[in-house]
Amino acid sequence: MSNVLEGKIALVTGATRGLGRALAQGLAEAGASIVVSSRKADACEATAREITASTGVRTLALPLHVGDWDAIAPALARVEDELGLLDIVVNNAGIAPQSPSLLEHTEALYDKTMQVNLKGPFRLMAVAGEQMVRGGGGSIINISSIGSQRPGPSEATYTAAKAGLNALTMSFAQEYAPTVRVNCIMPGAFATDMSADWDEEFVGLVVDGLPAGRLGQPAELTGMVVHLASDASSYTTGAVIPIDGGRLAVF
Repeated sequence: MSNVLEGKIALVTGATRGLGRALAQGLAEAGASIVVSSRKADACEATAREITASTGVRTLALPLHVGDWDAIAPALARVEDELGLLDIVVNNAGIAPQSPSLLEHTEALYDKTMQVNLKGPFRLMAVAGEQMVRGGGGSIINISSIGSQRPGPSEATYTAAKAGLNALTMSFAQEYAPTVRVNCIMPGAFATDMSADWDEEFVGLVVDGLPAGRLGQPAELTGMVVHLASDASSYTTGAVIPIDGGRLAVF
Protein backbone atom coordinates (compact mmCIF):
# COMPACT_ATOMS: atom_id res chain seq x y z
CA MET A 1 0.00 0.00 0.00
CA SER A 2 1.42 3.40 -0.97
CA ASN A 3 2.27 6.00 1.66
CA VAL A 4 -0.89 8.06 1.07
CA LEU A 5 -1.12 8.77 4.80
CA GLU A 6 2.51 9.69 5.43
CA GLY A 7 2.76 12.43 8.04
CA LYS A 8 -0.72 11.67 9.43
CA ILE A 9 -1.54 10.54 12.97
CA ALA A 10 -4.28 7.93 13.34
CA LEU A 11 -6.02 6.67 16.48
CA VAL A 12 -7.69 3.26 16.31
CA THR A 13 -9.81 2.04 19.22
CA GLY A 14 -10.11 -1.67 19.84
CA ALA A 15 -6.84 -1.97 17.94
CA THR A 16 -5.28 -5.02 19.56
CA ARG A 17 -7.39 -7.77 18.00
CA GLY A 18 -9.88 -8.57 15.29
CA LEU A 19 -10.68 -6.03 12.63
CA GLY A 20 -9.24 -3.21 14.73
CA ARG A 21 -5.81 -4.85 14.66
CA ALA A 22 -5.99 -5.22 10.88
CA LEU A 23 -7.11 -1.61 10.45
CA ALA A 24 -4.25 -0.30 12.58
CA GLN A 25 -1.79 -2.33 10.53
CA GLY A 26 -3.29 -1.14 7.25
CA LEU A 27 -3.15 2.51 8.23
CA ALA A 28 0.47 2.06 9.31
CA GLU A 29 1.32 0.43 5.98
CA ALA A 30 -0.18 3.51 4.33
CA GLY A 31 2.34 5.63 6.26
CA ALA A 32 0.35 6.93 9.24
CA SER A 33 1.68 7.05 12.79
CA ILE A 34 -0.61 4.88 14.89
CA VAL A 35 -2.13 5.36 18.32
CA VAL A 36 -3.00 1.83 19.45
CA SER A 37 -5.88 1.94 21.89
CA SER A 38 -7.74 -0.70 23.89
CA ARG A 39 -8.50 -1.30 27.54
CA LYS A 40 -5.45 -3.48 28.31
CA ALA A 41 -2.11 -1.67 28.55
CA ASP A 42 0.02 -4.75 27.86
CA ALA A 43 -1.94 -5.59 24.71
CA CYS A 44 -1.61 -1.99 23.48
CA GLU A 45 2.13 -2.00 24.07
CA ALA A 46 2.65 -5.37 22.36
CA THR A 47 0.60 -4.34 19.32
CA ALA A 48 2.38 -1.00 19.07
CA ARG A 49 5.76 -2.77 19.08
CA GLU A 50 4.61 -5.20 16.39
CA ILE A 51 3.33 -2.42 14.12
CA THR A 52 6.53 -0.39 14.48
CA ALA A 53 8.66 -3.47 13.82
CA SER A 54 6.76 -4.38 10.65
CA THR A 55 6.24 -0.91 9.17
CA GLY A 56 8.74 1.47 10.78
CA VAL A 57 6.07 4.04 11.69
CA ARG A 58 5.83 5.77 15.05
CA THR A 59 3.31 4.27 17.45
CA LEU A 60 1.86 5.15 20.82
CA ALA A 61 0.20 2.66 23.17
CA LEU A 62 -2.86 4.34 24.68
CA PRO A 63 -4.80 2.26 27.22
CA LEU A 64 -8.35 3.62 27.22
CA HIS A 65 -11.81 2.42 28.15
CA VAL A 66 -13.84 4.27 25.52
CA GLY A 67 -16.94 4.07 27.68
CA ASP A 68 -15.26 6.24 30.33
CA TRP A 69 -16.46 9.72 29.36
CA ASP A 70 -14.02 11.62 31.56
CA ALA A 71 -10.98 9.64 30.38
CA ILE A 72 -11.25 10.60 26.72
CA ALA A 73 -10.16 14.26 26.82
CA PRO A 74 -7.01 13.55 28.91
CA ALA A 75 -6.14 10.62 26.64
CA LEU A 76 -6.33 12.79 23.52
CA ALA A 77 -4.35 15.53 25.26
CA ARG A 78 -1.62 12.94 25.81
CA VAL A 79 -1.67 12.05 22.09
CA GLU A 80 -1.31 15.74 21.21
CA ASP A 81 1.60 16.13 23.63
CA GLU A 82 3.48 13.02 22.50
CA LEU A 83 2.71 12.78 18.77
CA GLY A 84 0.77 15.85 17.70
CA LEU A 85 -2.78 16.70 16.63
CA LEU A 86 -4.85 13.82 15.39
CA ASP A 87 -5.66 13.55 11.68
CA ILE A 88 -7.60 10.27 11.70
CA VAL A 89 -9.81 8.50 14.22
CA VAL A 90 -11.25 5.03 13.71
CA ASN A 91 -14.04 4.36 16.19
CA ASN A 92 -13.78 0.57 16.15
CA ALA A 93 -14.05 -0.60 19.77
CA GLY A 94 -17.28 -2.42 20.52
CA ILE A 95 -18.93 -5.23 22.42
CA ALA A 96 -21.82 -7.47 21.39
CA PRO A 97 -23.05 -9.37 24.46
CA GLN A 98 -26.22 -11.40 24.11
CA SER A 99 -28.90 -12.50 26.55
CA PRO A 100 -31.26 -15.51 26.46
CA SER A 101 -34.25 -13.26 25.74
CA LEU A 102 -35.07 -9.58 25.65
CA LEU A 103 -37.12 -9.96 28.83
CA GLU A 104 -34.05 -11.38 30.60
CA HIS A 105 -31.77 -8.64 29.27
CA THR A 106 -30.50 -6.81 32.35
CA GLU A 107 -30.24 -3.07 32.81
CA ALA A 108 -26.53 -3.43 33.56
CA LEU A 109 -25.90 -5.25 30.28
CA TYR A 110 -27.97 -2.71 28.37
CA ASP A 111 -26.05 0.21 29.90
CA LYS A 112 -22.64 -1.40 29.31
CA THR A 113 -23.43 -2.11 25.66
CA MET A 114 -24.60 1.45 25.03
CA GLN A 115 -21.67 2.88 26.97
CA VAL A 116 -19.03 1.21 24.80
CA ASN A 117 -20.80 1.22 21.43
CA LEU A 118 -22.52 4.61 21.44
CA LYS A 119 -21.66 6.92 24.33
CA GLY A 120 -17.90 6.39 23.98
CA PRO A 121 -17.81 7.04 20.23
CA PHE A 122 -19.94 10.16 20.75
CA ARG A 123 -17.49 11.63 23.24
CA LEU A 124 -14.44 10.57 21.22
CA MET A 125 -15.82 12.23 18.08
CA ALA A 126 -16.60 15.40 19.99
CA VAL A 127 -13.12 15.74 21.52
CA ALA A 128 -11.19 14.50 18.48
CA GLY A 129 -13.23 16.68 16.15
CA GLU A 130 -12.30 19.80 18.10
CA GLN A 131 -8.64 18.76 17.96
CA MET A 132 -8.87 18.19 14.21
CA VAL A 133 -10.44 21.59 13.63
CA ARG A 134 -7.47 23.17 15.41
CA GLY A 135 -5.17 21.13 13.18
CA GLY A 136 -6.91 22.26 10.00
CA GLY A 137 -8.71 19.05 9.08
CA GLY A 138 -9.22 15.39 9.69
CA SER A 139 -11.22 12.25 9.03
CA ILE A 140 -13.32 10.26 11.51
CA ILE A 141 -14.35 6.75 10.49
CA ASN A 142 -16.94 4.90 12.55
CA ILE A 143 -17.19 1.12 12.40
CA SER A 144 -20.84 0.14 12.67
CA SER A 145 -22.44 -3.15 11.58
CA ILE A 146 -24.93 -4.43 9.04
CA GLY A 147 -26.82 -5.53 12.13
CA SER A 148 -27.93 -1.90 12.39
CA GLN A 149 -29.97 -2.59 9.24
CA ARG A 150 -30.70 -6.31 9.78
CA PRO A 151 -31.16 -6.64 13.55
CA GLY A 152 -32.06 -9.84 15.37
CA PRO A 153 -33.52 -10.18 18.85
CA SER A 154 -30.45 -11.72 20.49
CA GLU A 155 -28.34 -8.67 19.61
CA ALA A 156 -31.01 -6.00 19.97
CA THR A 157 -29.05 -3.63 22.21
CA TYR A 158 -25.87 -3.92 20.14
CA THR A 159 -27.67 -3.27 16.87
CA ALA A 160 -29.63 -0.38 18.37
CA ALA A 161 -26.34 1.20 19.46
CA LYS A 162 -24.87 0.71 15.99
CA ALA A 163 -27.95 2.28 14.40
CA GLY A 164 -27.35 5.21 16.73
CA LEU A 165 -23.73 5.35 15.56
CA ASN A 166 -24.96 5.61 11.97
CA ALA A 167 -27.06 8.61 12.99
CA LEU A 168 -24.21 10.20 14.95
CA THR A 169 -22.05 9.93 11.83
CA MET A 170 -24.43 12.21 9.97
CA SER A 171 -24.75 14.61 12.89
CA PHE A 172 -21.00 14.99 13.42
CA ALA A 173 -20.43 15.33 9.68
CA GLN A 174 -22.44 18.54 9.99
CA GLU A 175 -21.08 19.65 13.37
CA TYR A 176 -17.45 19.94 12.28
CA ALA A 177 -18.01 20.62 8.57
CA PRO A 178 -16.28 21.48 6.35
CA THR A 179 -13.01 20.94 8.22
CA VAL A 180 -13.57 17.39 9.47
CA ARG A 181 -15.10 14.59 7.43
CA VAL A 182 -17.08 11.90 9.27
CA ASN A 183 -18.06 8.63 7.63
CA CYS A 184 -19.22 5.19 8.71
CA ILE A 185 -18.63 1.64 7.52
CA MET A 186 -21.06 -1.22 8.20
CA PRO A 187 -19.06 -4.47 7.98
CA GLY A 188 -20.64 -7.84 7.47
CA ALA A 189 -18.99 -11.12 8.51
CA PHE A 190 -15.19 -11.11 8.30
CA ALA A 191 -12.56 -13.78 8.86
CA THR A 192 -10.45 -12.63 11.81
CA ASP A 193 -8.98 -14.18 14.95
CA MET A 194 -12.36 -13.53 16.58
CA SER A 195 -14.22 -15.62 13.99
CA ALA A 196 -11.64 -18.42 14.03
CA ASP A 197 -13.65 -20.25 16.70
CA TRP A 198 -16.77 -20.42 14.51
CA ASP A 199 -17.48 -24.00 13.48
CA GLU A 200 -17.96 -24.97 9.85
CA GLU A 201 -21.73 -25.32 10.21
CA PHE A 202 -22.09 -21.81 11.63
CA VAL A 203 -19.88 -20.30 8.91
CA GLY A 204 -22.08 -22.07 6.37
CA LEU A 205 -25.16 -20.45 7.86
CA VAL A 206 -23.48 -17.04 7.82
CA VAL A 207 -22.40 -17.16 4.19
CA ASP A 208 -25.42 -19.04 2.84
CA GLY A 209 -27.13 -16.81 0.32
CA LEU A 210 -24.45 -14.12 0.40
CA PRO A 211 -23.71 -12.88 -3.13
CA ALA A 212 -19.99 -12.99 -2.28
CA GLY A 213 -20.34 -16.60 -1.10
CA ARG A 214 -17.66 -16.29 1.60
CA LEU A 215 -16.46 -14.37 4.65
CA GLY A 216 -14.68 -11.09 4.02
CA GLN A 217 -10.93 -10.71 4.47
CA PRO A 218 -9.67 -7.88 6.71
CA ALA A 219 -7.76 -6.30 3.81
CA GLU A 220 -11.10 -5.81 2.06
CA LEU A 221 -12.16 -3.50 4.89
CA THR A 222 -8.77 -1.88 5.37
CA GLY A 223 -8.76 -0.54 1.82
CA MET A 224 -11.96 1.44 2.41
CA VAL A 225 -10.71 2.78 5.74
CA VAL A 226 -7.47 4.00 4.15
CA HIS A 227 -9.49 5.55 1.32
CA LEU A 228 -11.78 7.41 3.76
CA ALA A 229 -8.76 8.54 5.77
CA SER A 230 -7.01 9.93 2.71
CA ASP A 231 -7.53 12.94 0.48
CA ALA A 232 -8.86 10.60 -2.22
CA SER A 233 -12.23 10.77 -0.42
CA SER A 234 -12.20 14.54 0.11
CA TYR A 235 -15.81 14.93 -1.11
CA THR A 236 -17.16 12.06 0.99
CA THR A 237 -18.70 12.90 4.36
CA GLY A 238 -21.80 11.77 6.24
CA ALA A 239 -21.77 8.49 4.30
CA VAL A 240 -22.77 5.11 5.78
CA ILE A 241 -21.18 2.42 3.62
CA PRO A 242 -21.86 -1.34 3.78
CA ILE A 243 -18.96 -3.74 3.18
CA ASP A 244 -20.82 -6.96 3.62
CA GLY A 245 -20.42 -9.28 0.64
CA GLY A 246 -23.83 -8.16 -0.57
CA ARG A 247 -25.76 -9.07 2.60
CA LEU A 248 -27.93 -5.95 2.55
CA ALA A 249 -28.87 -6.62 -1.07
CA VAL A 250 -30.57 -9.88 -0.03
CA PHE A 251 -34.10 -9.79 1.36
